[in-house]
Amino acid sequence: MSASTDPQPFPDDWESLLVLVPHPDDPEYGIAAAVAKWTASGKNVRYALASRGEVGIAGMDPHQAGPLREAEQRRAAAIVGVDPVDGVDFWDFPDSDIANTPALRAKIAAVINEARPDVVVAVYGAPEFAPGVPNQRDHIEFAAAVNQAWDTLAHKPRWLFQGGPGPTHVETVDGYLDVAVDALAAHEVYLSVLDPATPVREQARGVVDMTTAMHAGSRVAGFRLQRSTPA
Repeated sequence: MSASTDPQPFPDDWESLLVLVPHPDDPEYGIAAAVAKWTASGKNVRYALASRGEVGIAGMDPHQAGPLREAEQRRAAAIVGVDPVDGVDFWDFPDSDIANTPALRAKIAAVINEARPDVVVAVYGAPEFAPGVPNQRDHIEFAAAVNQAWDTLAHKPRWLFQGGPGPTHVETVDGYLDVAVDALAAHEVYLSVLDPATPVREQARGVVDMTTAMHAGSRVAGFRLQRSTPA
């Protein structure tokens, strides 16, 4: 991630935040250090995932991979201070076939209405992470569904962000990088199959380094503001 020239500090005047993503490991690709900082300061963070990532492990039957990836995500969440049982919810939409449908938008709206968070952070939804580095279709479709579901809400949270490059806001995460590595490394089976030649912790360290940036002398996680509601 490269920080934009003058991003603002991420808001601090909130108590609860909901992370919305399509797959297990999506929270760990970029925002886990920020989540660890927030929970350490007493803020409440919950995760909701559209799928269990059941087709994400090459050569493994989806009926085996889904529960395995769910367990890895719950372990990763616990490492950064998210309740691994009550704080992590799976919706069972089909992995690798996430689409911006009325059913998905309705589920997103229902979960936001039930959770009543101050802040929502969704997966990055632009077509590319960087020039020549395409985003996943599931991410693009899911992020669009979140934005559209938000627009239908009668009672909106204060902010909707996406985690990712080109941020409008940044959260300083000095002191939380190692725990972010630990969280991503909790996806041990997934990463070991994804890149058998590279040790899991080495992969995790590389991702954390890539998805955070230096800004004003500190390491930061980046967020792009999508929507805001007057206080």
